[in-house]
Amino acid sequence: MSYNIAVIGTGYVGLVTGTCFAATGNNVICVDIDTDKISKLNNGICPIFEPGLDYLIKQNVNEERLHFTTDLEKSVIPSNLIFLCLPTPPNEDGSADLSHVLEVSEKIAGIYKTNNLTDNKIIVNKSTVPVGTAEKVLSIFKKILPDAPIEVASNPEFLREGFAVDDSMKPERVVIGTTSKYVEEVMRELYLPFVRSGNPIHVMDIKSAEVTKYASNSFLATKISFMNDLSGYCSAVGADIESVRIGMGSDSRIGKRFLFAGIGFGGSCFPKDVRALIYSGEEQGINLRIIKTAYETNKLQINSFMEKIFKRFNGNIQNLRFAIWGLAFKPNTDDIREAPAFTVIDRLLEKGASVAAYDPEAAANTRLHYSNKISYSKNMYDCLANASALIIVTEWNVFRTPDFKKLKSLMTQPLLFDGRNLYALDEMEKHGIEYHCVGRRTVLAK
Repeated sequence: MSYNIAVIGTGYVGLVTGTCFAATGNNVICVDIDTDKISKLNNGICPIFEPGLDYLIKQNVNEERLHFTTDLEKSVIPSNLIFLCLPTPPNEDGSADLSHVLEVSEKIAGIYKTNNLTDNKIIVNKSTVPVGTAEKVLSIFKKILPDAPIEVASNPEFLREGFAVDDSMKPERVVIGTTSKYVEEVMRELYLPFVRSGNPIHVMDIKSAEVTKYASNSFLATKISFMNDLSGYCSAVGADIESVRIGMGSDSRIGKRFLFAGIGFGGSCFPKDVRALIYSGEEQGINLRIIKTAYETNKLQINSFMEKIFKRFNGNIQNLRFAIWGLAFKPNTDDIREAPAFTVIDRLLEKGASVAAYDPEAAANTRLHYSNKISYSKNMYDCLANASALIIVTEWNVFRTPDFKKLKSLMTQPLLFDGRNLYALDEMEKHGIEYHCVGRRTVLAK
């Protein structure tokens, strides 16, 4: 059967989640306080760059299965399921800020009470939250509506930016946190169209579901930090981290993914979730040593990369021009949250250099942050003019096979710092480019 679904929050997770639920035949109302965003969405305009999402939004808006509003009451009253897809940004101490989740929960309870609603509703927390959040949400409803037939469940998301539509429509697994047979039955039916190929739906207690999200992201972040840590050793002994990666990744127990050395992880999930799990552990008197080290290693990695740049110029980059390829925290998104490029830019500007940058999608968002402190190029070659060096920060596919002859002709010298190890060393030697990368030997221009 189809369900009436309210999705509270049209950020990255809420927008993808609501759209994909509508695409499987449900009636979905997405809610946000941003009136401009809601107006665009009702006209089929997608406010973020995510491959395939704009098409699905237009299709489901046109077919009247997907609706957008700023009216929370309008979405709550008719809905069987209410998904909380709200931001949980980090506080200064690393803990997750739950204020949005708890405030909206109070408003929903107030709407239920004011309108004398009596129907069963399931509140589904899809936001990434620490253990015990579902209990806090449920306590709000029990306090305001002690006898209301409301249940709270956890349903963490595992979306990869750039692949979010595929991840939502064909998830590797669905995790549902509940001890209610009724909730389990409804959620299984809701997700049935997404798992027809046989991928599992894991039903577990709510606290385990809440931990699963943090544990998954922290483990993936640890794999990245492990390789980044190892890259320094490889450089010291003359090994090649790329060869090591291939040798390791062939072991099925280890796997090939998240073994790429680079300048560190960023984005809206890994840094925030790792810090939140560390904080939650400390609250319980548990020292999560491995996860702490992964987080610290990530910060050290980009510092090490920047020191490589400064050392090459004997510590003086004042009045030099640097070209940067890549601003988004990863390819196939316009998301700049915790983007390593921003650390690179900040460090360059602090030392008196100028920056010209190019990114296929993230320039507009970057401009909101830096304004005219840096220059923005219309294509990947414009920013190279009179540049003392090129720094590659994000591994967009368009950067993988550049015209090296053109690159050399535009720059003051053929000098490249590659934070993503995009190129083969012998290729750089052939083109006569001085090439500094991560965990591999430096190629000197001839």
